[in-house]
Amino acid sequence: QVQLVESGGGLVQAGGSLRLSCAVSGRAFSNYAAGWFRQAPGKEREFVAAISRASLRTVYADSVKGRFAVFRDDGRNRVYLQMNSLQPEDTAVYYCAADRDFKIVSTYDYWGQGTQVTVSS
Repeated sequence: QVQLVESGGGLVQAGGSLRLSCAVSGRAFSNYAAGWFRQAPGKEREFVAAISRASLRTVYADSVKGRFAVFRDDGRNRVYLQMNSLQPEDTAVYYCAADRDFKIVSTYDYWGQGTQVTVSS
C-alpha cells in the first residue's frame, strides 16, 4: 500500500502563489509516477499535472501550462505542485495520486485526501 498526504493548501488572492506538497509513504516512491488532480464544487475531477519516475517526463493540463510546475524529491518521498499566477477558476480541492504508470487519466491506484485551494478575486 501507498499512503499520500497533501498539504499546503489555503486562501490566496488572485495573482498569488501556493506550493502544494504530497508526502508519500509505504512503498519506494521512486517506483511510482505521480499526478495532481483537482475538483471544483459541482464539477468532475480533472487532471492538472503528472510527473514520471525519475522526473523524466512531465505533462500539464492546458489550463495550467506555464503557471504550474510539478516536481519530485524521491529522497524525501515527496511530490510538489508549484502554483503561480493563481486565478479564481483554480479554486478546488487538489489531490495527489500515485501509480506505476505515467498517465493523465484518473485511474491512479493511490490517492491522498485532498487539500483545499481557494483563490479570491
